[in-house]
Amino acid sequence: MCLALPARVAELLPDLMAIVDLGGVRKEISLALTPEARVGDYVIVHVGHAIGRLDTEEAERTLALFAEMAALDPAPTPAEETPR
Repeated sequence: MCLALPARVAELLPDLMAIVDLGGVRKEISLALTPEARVGDYVIVHVGHAIGRLDTEEAERTLALFAEMAALDPAPTPAEETPR
């Protein structure tokens, strides 16, 4: 299964690279497939590459759904984790 996440472009770098922000997590990605992306745009990120642009409303709806899902299924505390 593959997962691509919406992230906001925070900074443009040389050579079609950028820093994106996803909930406070900043990551360097490639904009080679979306060279039109600008600071403030939302892009869909998959394995370190922006694979498309996303309008702000759609990105915010998607991020809100991810937050809802996280609230419904909180990560287990270390005491609740099953040993492997």
